[in-house]
Amino acid sequence: MNESVSLKEPTALNAQEEFMASLTPREIVKELDKFIVGQNKAKRAVAIALRNRWRRQQLAKEMRDEVAPKNILMIGPTGVGKTEIARRLAKLAKSPFIKVEASKYTEVGYVGRDVESMVRDLVELSRTMVREEKEMEVQGKAREMAQERLLDLLLPPKPGSSESSGDGENTREKFARYLKEGRFDDRTVEVEVQEKMSPMIDVVSGQGMEEMGNNLKDMLGGMFPKRGQRKKMKIPEAFKVLAREEAEKLIDPEKLAEEAIERAQQNGIIFIDEIDKIIGRQGAQGTADVSREGVQRDLLPIVEGSSINTKHGIVKTDHILFISAGAFHAAKPADLIPEFQGRFPIRVELDSLNKEDFIRILTEPDNALVKQYIALMKSEDLDISFSESAIEEIAGMSATVNERTENIGARRLQTIMEKLLEDISFDAPDLENKTIAIDQAHVKDKLKDIIENEDLSRFIL
Repeated sequence: MNESVSLKEPTALNAQEEFMASLTPREIVKELDKFIVGQNKAKRAVAIALRNRWRRQQLAKEMRDEVAPKNILMIGPTGVGKTEIARRLAKLAKSPFIKVEASKYTEVGYVGRDVESMVRDLVELSRTMVREEKEMEVQGKAREMAQERLLDLLLPPKPGSSESSGDGENTREKFARYLKEGRFDDRTVEVEVQEKMSPMIDVVSGQGMEEMGNNLKDMLGGMFPKRGQRKKMKIPEAFKVLAREEAEKLIDPEKLAEEAIERAQQNGIIFIDEIDKIIGRQGAQGTADVSREGVQRDLLPIVEGSSINTKHGIVKTDHILFISAGAFHAAKPADLIPEFQGRFPIRVELDSLNKEDFIRILTEPDNALVKQYIALMKSEDLDISFSESAIEEIAGMSATVNERTENIGARRLQTIMEKLLEDISFDAPDLENKTIAIDQAHVKDKLKDIIENEDLSRFIL
């Protein structure tokens, strides 16, 4: 009989609470500074919002249920760090995080994604996170059980032999040692793999019905038994498959679903980008504009707090943190419907990036572009270096192209860097000289003609 390892929810929550207690707003901003240049107002806002989650957990249950998250509206052009701030915040807090684009949703009755699907996606991600953690917890026992199954395949009992035979035990111990030492890695065994039989159905519908189709398949699929299929594979691959199967047996699926829902409800973060794209034009009577405002009204109950049905259970959105963002070039936040505005009490405006910001972005963060390219070329045994003047030139060119063409913020740096290092990246494996110093002259020589020709820069950069 397989042992069932229960998910210890109080322990998990206590560990998460202890971790969150150490994340003061100042510490959160300090961690964000490692990856994001500037935008201090936005960093402070998200740091306070995250800390308020921990503060809420310290309250009595009656009060705790009444404290709503302070949702955030970020305003700023593309490429200034809106998404990155939210993503890094979620990673720091070990929270389920999804990014959605408001323009992909349409009002109920129109062809498009149902707004409730964002909550279902969040729960799926939360379940994946919890499952990975639980698999790590039972990994040791699952590996032991997988090894026993492998030994059964390598040493099938002989007809009429006694299981208590001393020789048999000695052989099994010897084979177990050989397995650990990797002596059987080239041997092939036949493993019975359990596969769930899926019903052969298809739901013909618009994109707005995709969740109904998926849920129907899951529901009917659960009615079908698992089918065993025998496959031949090498010992290392077979060990991974068997360890995965044993881990699955040790995890209680009901407890897994419960904890996934709880984590999504209490720690989930949904980032809604392009929120300005669902603002209807003033005075417009077209169907598209009616639909845009309809999306806002469909989003409203989710942001306010409602119960969403998912295949893993009912999810309450009352304490999910919503962060919305938009460039607001052709509209302003006041153009959102009043009820929707009211659900985003914290508003922060992010600054446009200039040459000085680009210099810092290229060099300061832990994931700075210059550091990334140096590491990538190092994999080819190629040492490249950038002089200060080269970095200044790259930053200046990026700022210039942003001014002349579409301003895409820091994303322009990636385009410039790729074009600058195109030849080096292509020739890196074949270069005899494994040391390259990139200076200002090299940058100008490579990019000057493109930068000076505005039509060409629009096409290439």
